Amino acid sequence: MDDAFVVVGGVRRALYVLDSITEAVGRAEGAVVVSGSHGGLSAGRFALQARVALAVFNDAGVGKDGAGIAALALLDAQDVAACAVSHDSACIGNARSTLQHGVLSHVNAAAAALGARPGLALRDWLHPD
Repeated sequence: MDDAFVVVGGVRRALYVLDSITEAVGRAEGAVVVSGSHGGLSAGRFALQARVALAVFNDAGVGKDGAGIAALALLDAQDVAACAVSHDSACIGNARSTLQHGVLSHVNAAAAALGARPGLALRDWLHPD
């Protein structure tokens, strides 16, 4: 999605809607990235490498030991906002589905400080500019 912006926590940021968080590396620094990726550790490492302001993932059913949302804690430790939408609300691997239909299921403390909370529709939280 080109030339798209959202206001999160009172700050206007570029919005990237990418099926894979890997696509954010080298192009989404300081941006909000809505991805179709699971929220596992590997996805979190790509979000850190991309230096995003906010990463949105799919919870992928959460999985054993919270593997599907492990990125949220990893990013929170670096004060990077991250959240996941429920796998029941959006298609895994499809960022447009995440943005249009995703309902937040898990949020880290940095995202909560920006107003994210479980049960909130992602499109209602990300205010288009």
